Amino acid sequence: MSKVHAVAIITSGGDAPGMNAAIRAAVRMALHGGLEVYGIHNGWQGAVDGGEAIEKMTWGSVGGILQRGGTVLGTARCRDFRRREGRRQAAANLYRLGIDGLVVIGGDGSLTGAHLLAAEWPQLLQEALAPGQATLDADAPPQLAVVGLPGSIDNDTYGSDMSIGADTALHRIVTAADQLASTASAHQRTFIMEVMGRHCGYLALAGGLAAGSHWLIVPEEELNPRWHREMVASLQRGRDAGRQHAIIMLSEGARHPDGLPLKADTVRDILMKRLGIEARVTVLGHVQRGGAPSAFDRVLASRLGAAAIENLMTVGADAPPRMLGIVENKVQSTPLDEMVTQSRSVGECIDEGDYDAALQLRGHSFQEQLKLFKLLTQSAPDVDASRGNLLVLTAGHDAPGMNSCVQVLTRVALNRGYRVLGGQYGFSGLLEEDIRALGWMDVSGWAGRGGSELGAGRYLLQEADLPMLAQVLRQHQVSALVIVGGLDAYRNLALIQAHRQAHPEFQLPAVIIPASITNSLPLTDFSLGTDTALNNIVSAIDRVKDTAGANKRAFVVEVAGYHSGYLAVMAALASGAEGIYLPEEGITLQQLAADVSTLRHGFELGKRLSIWIQSENASPVYDQSMVRRILDEEGGALFDVRSVVLGHTQRGGAPSPFDRILAGRFAVAAIECLAKIEAGQRPDYRCIGLRGKHILHKTLDEALSEMDWPYERPRQQWFMKLVPLARTL
Repeated sequence: MSKVHAVAIITSGGDAPGMNAAIRAAVRMALHGGLEVYGIHNGWQGAVDGGEAIEKMTWGSVGGILQRGGTVLGTARCRDFRRREGRRQAAANLYRLGIDGLVVIGGDGSLTGAHLLAAEWPQLLQEALAPGQATLDADAPPQLAVVGLPGSIDNDTYGSDMSIGADTALHRIVTAADQLASTASAHQRTFIMEVMGRHCGYLALAGGLAAGSHWLIVPEEELNPRWHREMVASLQRGRDAGRQHAIIMLSEGARHPDGLPLKADTVRDILMKRLGIEARVTVLGHVQRGGAPSAFDRVLASRLGAAAIENLMTVGADAPPRMLGIVENKVQSTPLDEMVTQSRSVGECIDEGDYDAALQLRGHSFQEQLKLFKLLTQSAPDVDASRGNLLVLTAGHDAPGMNSCVQVLTRVALNRGYRVLGGQYGFSGLLEEDIRALGWMDVSGWAGRGGSELGAGRYLLQEADLPMLAQVLRQHQVSALVIVGGLDAYRNLALIQAHRQAHPEFQLPAVIIPASITNSLPLTDFSLGTDTALNNIVSAIDRVKDTAGANKRAFVVEVAGYHSGYLAVMAALASGAEGIYLPEEGITLQQLAADVSTLRHGFELGKRLSIWIQSENASPVYDQSMVRRILDEEGGALFDVRSVVLGHTQRGGAPSPFDRILAGRFAVAAIECLAKIEAGQRPDYRCIGLRGKHILHKTLDEALSEMDWPYERPRQQWFMKLVPLARTL
């Protein structure tokens, strides 16, 4: 039995890309659970106005909204709701419709309003009864069940590692910074880019890291009285080292040492006066929150929207109002009052000038990224080489983010005292001694480049190759090894490990960083390149929808994956596909017959388009060509079917912000892992991975023990738990 019977969904405060995905998931999950669903238009103003502003939602009400930016329900500021009379009217309007559950998508202000409404609910209804605004009966709900979802591009909501809209905003920022870098380089100019973040520097910091910016000013870090001299000196050192342009990332909430707002024009004037350079200001403004949401935001919002309904149905008003967020890649609940208090405390600390407390409240990850940014923006390492030669390889298929990883690896390693060597074209190039030294400025600008500047390529070592490999390592005096790559890299390192006793040159510390768009590597929830590939797929499907909808057509889209269905599952969630064919499940003739029936029924009822996603090795018999022909034959005159094979377009283009930032985290962790191995004075081979939000490392043997070798994928794949959700929606 559900604890609620009718649910209303509201979006309030500033709009955020992904809100529509959350609305869609909540509406369809509620209908799937047998609930009545209402959409409240124009935020709390719609709740106060009632009438047509509160619309009953159907399955079709949310069709085709997944890829749209903004919010189809609209949002507005509401002064009336701040007064008790306004909240009384809103409560009466909701009560008349039998609404006893509320899903609120917004920032801390919106969720504060929801918490207040729930706290006052019984009294508001009693007050509304007196003037005849509502008829309160014995079955009236004693409490209003409230679940909030974090919708804010600033990513400043306590209780969730990411808020809906933040990843999309990062995409806008990084794309703009990449484009500015090209014109800045052409004219040898410096650009000051102002991004949103009134009390939160997340967008500036993450955007600056991902885009390879050269200076950063955020609200959480106190500027000393001579901050402008430090900035000018740093940029001048970069120019002396050969860097002729610069990008400065400025958060809109940045402040002077005296606490007054720091404007972008002020920074520009300082640079032009003290450096004698051309400087320009770019204020991105609302561009950051506009346009289609990223794949990450669509998946995040869909997961949270569905979880909100499940929480209302199972918990109802038995628990106080709460917010659901994503923590450690899992949905987690936080009391609304705690969320609001903690979210606002950072801004309060900044207003009071307590910057140390503000940084502490932002958490360890924010602080570590700030340190990394400062290291990467140096023009030279702090120390001279003394720890030996570190060899870096990118091996296997290329993956977006490899260049970002090598850039950070190189600079962090140089700063730790290593001399860095880059192996060209993976293991095959290594056997041919295709190796070059990598200096600090050699990797400048690599963060936004796709592919691998070092060159990659598949090559499985044989025992006969090992003497030559040992000779190359000996001649170049390699003392440590880091490999960025896919499953071939793991296999090659396992072979090297098995022959360490025969070759003293193999007695060195080595670390593997996972890089593969298929996300089928051990020890990690996400590998480098996966997020970029998913965005490429979703972007292509968005375009396919336009032509499909114009011709009453179904498309079978084949995506990469080898023996893993990760890209297929996530693409289905992010694109609203109606069907998924996975290698983990296979394809049967009975399933195809059922899918034909589903398609025919849909098009008979007026459907105009349908998307089906097939992982490349879903079946050895029913490949995408055969599936297309079967569906097309059975479609008759109702619809026709086309197929799209995305191929190498999935791994192409500039890496996404997620992949760039993850690349930096992996690189730092790899160097730290090498230091731990060396401190133990026992050469070891280790693998890096991301579990939840934490970077971890284990021995190569421990990592490989997680693999299901006949299918070359991990035995436990977290994303398979999302398959039922994708099919339900």
